[in-house]
Amino acid sequence: MATIILFAPLIGALIAGFGWRIIGETAAMWVTTGLLFLAALLSWIVFLTFDGVTTQVEILRWVESGSLSTDWAIRLDRLTAIMLIVITTVSALVHLYSFGYMDHDPQWKDGESYKPRFFAYLSFFTFAMLMLVTADNLLQMFFGWEGVGVASYLLIGFYYRKPSANAAAIKAFVVNRVGDFGFLLGIFALFYLTDSIRFDDIFTMGPQLAETQLSFLWTEWNAANLIAFLLFIGAMGKSAQLFLHTWLPDAMEGPTPVSALIHAATMVTAGVFLVCRMSPIMEYAPEAMMFVTFVGATTAFFAATVGLVQNDIKRVIAYSTCSQLGYMFVAAGVGVYSVAMFHLFTHAFFKAMLFLGAGSVIHAMHHEQDMRNYGALRKKIPYTFWAMMIGTLAITGVGIPMTYIGFAGFFSKDAVVESAYAATAGGYAYWMLVIAALFTSFYSWRLMFLTFYGEARGDKHTHDHAHESPKVMLIPLGVLALGAVFSGVVWYNSFFGHTDTVGKFFGVPYAEAGAHGAEAGHGDAKADDHAAAPKDDGHGAAKAEGDHHYVFTGAPGEGAIHQAPGNTVLNDAHEVPKWVKFSPFVVMIIGFLTAFWFYIVNPELPRKLAEVQRPLYLFLLNKWYFDEIYDAIFVRPARLIGAFFWKRGDGDVIDGSINGVAMGVIPMLTRFAGRAQSGYIFTYAFAMVVGIVVLITWMTLTGGAE
Repeated sequence: MATIILFAPLIGALIAGFGWRIIGETAAMWVTTGLLFLAALLSWIVFLTFDGVTTQVEILRWVESGSLSTDWAIRLDRLTAIMLIVITTVSALVHLYSFGYMDHDPQWKDGESYKPRFFAYLSFFTFAMLMLVTADNLLQMFFGWEGVGVASYLLIGFYYRKPSANAAAIKAFVVNRVGDFGFLLGIFALFYLTDSIRFDDIFTMGPQLAETQLSFLWTEWNAANLIAFLLFIGAMGKSAQLFLHTWLPDAMEGPTPVSALIHAATMVTAGVFLVCRMSPIMEYAPEAMMFVTFVGATTAFFAATVGLVQNDIKRVIAYSTCSQLGYMFVAAGVGVYSVAMFHLFTHAFFKAMLFLGAGSVIHAMHHEQDMRNYGALRKKIPYTFWAMMIGTLAITGVGIPMTYIGFAGFFSKDAVVESAYAATAGGYAYWMLVIAALFTSFYSWRLMFLTFYGEARGDKHTHDHAHESPKVMLIPLGVLALGAVFSGVVWYNSFFGHTDTVGKFFGVPYAEAGAHGAEAGHGDAKADDHAAAPKDDGHGAAKAEGDHHYVFTGAPGEGAIHQAPGNTVLNDAHEVPKWVKFSPFVVMIIGFLTAFWFYIVNPELPRKLAEVQRPLYLFLLNKWYFDEIYDAIFVRPARLIGAFFWKRGDGDVIDGSINGVAMGVIPMLTRFAGRAQSGYIFTYAFAMVVGIVVLITWMTLTGGAE
């Protein structure tokens, strides 16, 4: 079954990409979409029936070189099962949605066949992403990692006639290569120290790596910290964390279905998946994980501030994605990998729905993307409005604290915030996340109010002819809405319950910690007497009767995730003060009321505020000037160096040398040789005699010896 899930998208990509001329455009589109729905169905079966025990499915022998022996195999554990449903579900719905969105695309001329190529790219991207998450070794993962990069380049630059789309595709490719260099160095370091790239071999070495010193860049490093840091550099590029984030907003130049697929649920979550997958190494690298937490928290804050003032509807959601990825890295950085995966899981549904909803708005408004030209669309496109409303309620974390009532984002975001408080004692990460939650609420409701409320703005003809999207675009929105509403409450305890519940779900051995001794249990074990009668701990988490706590006891690599001895953040997160549990709810309300005041009660206020705080407004509007700084530090010097080597090196030295030889030395030798050709026999005879004399003289002096 896992093999079918992996290869179904590849088969669809090959058929659509190379066989569409034989079977036709429509058939190619249906083949790719049908195979993705098959993969999604099988993925849900795997997820719902998975028993938590890690299994390997060997496909073929792959690389044999010296001590390196690598199979191409599928690693099936709970992490893989989660990613399978995220990737295949969103991809299948995006395929279906694209039937409507890509129909009669104005970027293409009549008679051009672009649809089979687009669907082939979507399926190839899905295959590469599945390769990444099913990998049983680092080489296989890197193969999928780079495949995703190639596919994203093709999809972001799909409108190749637009210079901005080409520039965005190149930017995404180059920035990701920077991160990939760190990832590669991490792989090399692991192979150097463990003589293997198989996960099973690497994971067992985690504690030993923490006791190993390594020389790198003329400095002594702790091996575990160095490896974790290098791997995270790769994750920063793929998941658009601060300093390597600049490609993500520009990637909105691609078609909207691409934004939903790549930037909501799949490609950008690859970095989070990498950190969680490598938890048996990360857990023994505390300094590196502090760095992960810091970068994640700073990214969440930075992206939220920029999202406050963006006017392109897709860019607002793009910065929202960047911010939410920061939340996931904070959860992973403090050692609660299950919570990082929880937010990844719920985020996939509501963010994909927001992107597809934005695409429906753009489709209705004849490809207008500036929210300042929207307004009063609530009754024009009611289904899209309600889908966007559900997505907004989910991403802002609407719910009733300390109950089971709320949207998906309420459960997962609060879990991250509580974990950050428990791990840092209310430090930097916690406050950055709370402030980011405030800003998220503001810019999300700003998007809703500007788009669907108020008066119609912009072109009157466009507003008059705005219409609801076809059913083929609305059905995916409805399916994703179910995930945005229910995915949090249904799987809350599995991801953020107490240790015994999470251990069962992720296949990690656990034991009771307390007066009753340490009686080990396993992920596939039945619930014991203590866990049989859950009590509410005040936030919906089932608390074992008698207030017993459990700890993970599995060795590194035993189970889908690993928490080192002494990591009690998962338990501690349930014991945080009540005001911490209420803080995301409070800032969410503040953000909503502020946006309501700005864009419904007093619509002139934002313009006045922007004029009064002009420097701050421009600072945020220009994304903290990261692009300008990078342009000054990297791009312009690189161009100057390139121009120098082009004009001075290639032009003056190389071309000059060749031209000098061709036009100077060669003609001179030709003239000299021409003068030697006199046409007189006695001249040639004289030259022969001189040659013979020279030869006899040389032989006489050297004795004929060589």
